[in-house]
Amino acid sequence: MPDLAEAVAFFVEALGAEELYRSARGPDPEFMPEHFEVPADARLELAMLRMPPNLNVELFQWWSADRQSDHPRHSDAGGHHLCFAVEDVDAAVEHLQSHGARVLGGTKEVGPDSPLVAGNRWTYLRAPWGLMLELVDRSRVHNPPPLVEPADWAGPSRTGKDL
Repeated sequence: MPDLAEAVAFFVEALGAEELYRSARGPDPEFMPEHFEVPADARLELAMLRMPPNLNVELFQWWSADRQSDHPRHSDAGGHHLCFAVEDVDAAVEHLQSHGARVLGGTKEVGPDSPLVAGNRWTYLRAPWGLMLELVDRSRVHNPPPLVEPADWAGPSRTGKDL
């Protein structure tokens, strides 16, 4: 994140997250390169957020002499986005725009050529600092495939093997 305070405010105010804690590390010329593959002068501040009901998101702001500020494009190695299932994509878009998000190309609907998810309405947005977000509204899908269930990191996996 280029500005951790701005990112935390967006996640809390626009997405309903709860800030759990903040922490900082570095510079540490031995630890940081070994454990994070960053330059020896790098330092970080992080914020751990909880997004109900079962998602934790960890946001980092980094500093180093050679820090790059460009975000990878979606098609680049390292390209990424966060996807949120919503009940009403139009209302969610309007809400996020009121918090500074920028819509990319408007809302689209998956057609019959993808029968398992035909009717999905989706859109991509950029958070005010550039993070790519996706919203998916499955309310028009006839029989949508199930979303994942909450993870239980303390118990056995669904395959019966311990994690």
